[in-house]
Amino acid sequence: MAAFGIQFLIHAIFSLGPGSGPPWTPAHPFWAYFIAIVSVAAAVCIAAKIQVRCAAIVLAVTILLRALLFYLPRLAANPHDPVPWTSGFELLALCGAALVLAGAQTTIKLGRLLFAGPLVVFGVQHFLYAHFIATLIPSWIPGHLFWAYFVGVAFVAAALSIATQIKAGLAATWLGIMFLLWVLVLHLPRVAAALHNGNEWTSLFVALAMSGGAFMVAGSSSRKTSA
Repeated sequence: MAAFGIQFLIHAIFSLGPGSGPPWTPAHPFWAYFIAIVSVAAAVCIAAKIQVRCAAIVLAVTILLRALLFYLPRLAANPHDPVPWTSGFELLALCGAALVLAGAQTTIKLGRLLFAGPLVVFGVQHFLYAHFIATLIPSWIPGHLFWAYFVGVAFVAAALSIATQIKAGLAATWLGIMFLLWVLVLHLPRVAAALHNGNEWTSLFVALAMSGGAFMVAGSSSRKTSA
């Protein structure tokens, strides 16, 4: 979240063009500053364990409003464009993770559903655009198309497990590990090869945030099982 906030600030201060910041970068500098402040402040509060529930809820509401106000109209206008589906549902998943972090029973249940729903969308996209996704896999890994389909199945299976709370802790843990492996194997090398590409940095931060969100979902499911 802190990294996203810094990206928003850089984009607003230097008036960089499209593609230089997060895929949901606001068009107006005011909103870039606003979201940057919320993201960084929430990150500091969460890291320092200061009013974590309040910070997580404010963060969740901010992310949700951004998804609804910016991506819902784009989806309605062009439902066949995969970009708003990906970025918009990434926001919904991060909103769900923030609600899980808030820690109240109601927010945890809602957060799990908001986190699980986008996984189905990501899974379907892996089937629809498998050949394109296969090109993103590092050349030294064999069976590119297989892994594109495999991850699609993994997304859908994890979504069902989290939504139904059947082996949810295990599924969310493996999901978190998968995202973390992507950070190390896929995104870090791409960032190193294109340090000035804002989209590559954003993809890395999204994968890292999704990994953390999955581990939080796993933790909330484990606490329920233990209780």
